[in-house]
Amino acid sequence: MPELRKDPVIGRWVIIATERARRPGVFLHSQKNTFEDGPCLFCDNQDREIFSIRQYSGAPWRVRVVESGTPLLSTNNKFSRRGHGLYDVVNDYGAHEVVIETPEHIANMADLSQEQIRMVFETYAVRYNELEKNTNFQYVIAYKNYGWVAGSRRIGHSRSQIIATSVNPFSAKEKLDGAKKYYNYRERCLYCDMIQQELEAKVRIVAESEHFVAMTPFAPRFVFEIWILPKQHNCDFAKGVVGHEHDLAGLMKIVLTKLKVGLEDPAYNYVIHSAPFRHGEKGTKWKTLAQDYHWHIEVLPRLTRVAGFEKGSGFYISSIPPESVAEFLREVKV
Repeated sequence: MPELRKDPVIGRWVIIATERARRPGVFLHSQKNTFEDGPCLFCDNQDREIFSIRQYSGAPWRVRVVESGTPLLSTNNKFSRRGHGLYDVVNDYGAHEVVIETPEHIANMADLSQEQIRMVFETYAVRYNELEKNTNFQYVIAYKNYGWVAGSRRIGHSRSQIIATSVNPFSAKEKLDGAKKYYNYRERCLYCDMIQQELEAKVRIVAESEHFVAMTPFAPRFVFEIWILPKQHNCDFAKGVVGHEHDLAGLMKIVLTKLKVGLEDPAYNYVIHSAPFRHGEKGTKWKTLAQDYHWHIEVLPRLTRVAGFEKGSGFYISSIPPESVAEFLREVKV
């Protein structure tokens, strides 16, 4: 019989369609990731460099950040907000950066070294802190699209993106509101309680390190969805990851390699969820944000498509219980 599960953070219901249940191993990626031949835009892109990591001044870059060639948002315009009748309008003010994760022409982050991935997370933190200095920015999101199905261009060079916005995204508000409601009721962090329960139960744990845990969520939206959470509480990615970048990089490499080996190199996205900027918390009414929210990363393999029922109802359907997904991934040798 199908089972309905409720996401403990935002209250979304998910259908675990057990009558459609399939073994995790059947989700072998039918559309192989293919990449274009020819010159690569990211192998030596220095025209729009914003930041780079180098061993010493003048040395070749190890990780480089450049302005997006096709930015969704830009700081070229002055920030403005206005009303249009009952509607709110904000101009296209923001920042859009591309993080070139390696000078080598390698497509999948799973194939980078742990040290190289560490520098990528270090770069994210540096850019978060720099973008926070702009008081017009409310939120920053770092994310990766790997593979054509995940929204990436067919360029086989590992990269990710950072976007700063002048408003808080709706998905961020949902998570923040859910965490706050739980904290108001129990005076504890929802994510901390979740981590403790999952580490005790162990059935949804994929892998863990000294400072982080990778698990399948109790009510996943997507098959093989994985969350990576810090064991130590912190609402801000850029502050909470400091000193633990190498540990996080090792766990991320394990997770991505398990997906690559176990599912034959699927397309995927990952997204870093962090608290919005408070700019010193001056004037904010949300006094418990540092206590009730918990930064984390969502890894989302692109193995299924959202259809009419999901779009019309807000339900998601998973044909494999997350416990079976976690068990399958634990057994994948990397």
